Amino acid sequence: MKRNFFYLLGATALFFASCVENPEGKKAETTEASNAAGASATGTLFTIDPAASSVEWLGKKVTGQHHGTVQIKSGEVFVDNGQLTGGSFVLDLNTIDNKDLEGEYKGKLEGHLKSADFFDVENHPEASFQITSVKPGTAEGQVIVSGNLTLRGVTKNITFDATIEEATASSFKAFADFNIAREDWGVNYSGKADDLISKEINLKINMTAVNG
Repeated sequence: MKRNFFYLLGATALFFASCVENPEGKKAETTEASNAAGASATGTLFTIDPAASSVEWLGKKVTGQHHGTVQIKSGEVFVDNGQLTGGSFVLDLNTIDNKDLEGEYKGKLEGHLKSADFFDVENHPEASFQITSVKPGTAEGQVIVSGNLTLRGVTKNITFDATIEEATASSFKAFADFNIAREDWGVNYSGKADDLISKEINLKINMTAVNG
């Protein structure tokens, strides 16, 4: 009887796990960290405007999903003849904010995301991204960006599509929408047995940078 109970429990867990869908979005290609960071950056230096930029996150679980933002602390990009050639930015993980809950539940979720179960903000208050290469994409205005993403003290190189939305002498704007597999950076918390969390997180980056 006890054996049947544990078999049923395991089968139930597998059923719920199979029901967890990842957020919509193309998964970034992830490899080991590259040593080429910043090596080929040329052109004019533009400073990222944190107030005009945003990073949105979304994660799913069996019973629903949560989304929110995290603020860019600082950053810069290099632009040569309207083309992105390099750059980097830093995220302030203390600004992790949930947008679909209120009051006590909002505070609990934000606190949990900042805890060691997820991003361990006490020990790793910042995340960073440094471009290692930029290649032309298949469509006009599209580029393929590779860079080293550091979370929880772990650095991996990711490759994703981005769209250049504006490139003038005074302003540069770009957008990217992609997923990452959180376990690649040691974010291994799986959720409750009956409410498991998706393996991937969706990130939407709206970046505005200015010259001067």
